[in-house]
Amino acid sequence: MLVWAATTQPPEILRIAPTSGPEGARIEVVGQNFRQVTSVSFGSSSATFKLISDERLIAIVPHRAVTSPVVVFGGQARAESPFAFVVRNDPRVPEEVSYKAGYVNTIPIPAGFNSVLLWGIAIADTREIGYEAATVEVARTQLSCRADGKEIVLNDDSGRVRGGLYRRIPWFGTNQHESMPFAYDSPNRAVVLRVGQRADKVWHFWSDSPRASLPAGRLAGCTVKAWVKISAGALLQMGMDYWRNPTIEYGEGGNNHEAGASNWYFSSDRWQEAVFSDIGGPQF
Repeated sequence: MLVWAATTQPPEILRIAPTSGPEGARIEVVGQNFRQVTSVSFGSSSATFKLISDERLIAIVPHRAVTSPVVVFGGQARAESPFAFVVRNDPRVPEEVSYKAGYVNTIPIPAGFNSVLLWGIAIADTREIGYEAATVEVARTQLSCRADGKEIVLNDDSGRVRGGLYRRIPWFGTNQHESMPFAYDSPNRAVVLRVGQRADKVWHFWSDSPRASLPAGRLAGCTVKAWVKISAGALLQMGMDYWRNPTIEYGEGGNNHEAGASNWYFSSDRWQEAVFSDIGGPQF
């Protein structure tokens, strides 16, 4: 009788910690009767979560979440946090940007996907005075994957990228795009993206090397690195996609699977290394 009562009582949230944070943040939810919880949401946005015990679970703040209570659902019952979780994204990231914080896709690589390609996004921040002169220089990009415990470099390009100018509002609203204009910084052997000259566009670039085949063996994930210099008024994000077919172009049909994206990188008077990795998966 006691066992039956414990398993049928509705869930209850006692507290959440932290009480604010960006998209992608890990939130600890403490309460009672969590064994029957089947979903977690932040307002109307469903969240990935991991049940730790009957009194504790970890949830990840979902993409495009807004300030709202955390809600857990179990059976026919639901429970709401006693106060709202406050979404606080980095104010340096423009509002129209899709992913305002780094994340790793909670959906694993689909079966049959056999290649991978790194990418980057560079934009100007039109709120900054003098943004018209903003640039992002890309000296080198590197993609590596870890299989059977070994790190394997798949491509390593210097002074070369491919890409296009895509719609910014709404963010990547169409796949139609313009050719990306390139300049070249000979002393640093770097491609120069003059993002301030087309601040209305997303400067979406990817490696000059073609999509690389995933290495044989047990794949732990892959890592993207870019050596970049970001001027005032510009910002950059790196990520990568897994692909079902190594040559068919982007389009309908589920040919690509986004692995995730890095946090945004901001201006510096020095060269910096921008990194994204999905090794380890979503960090619960």
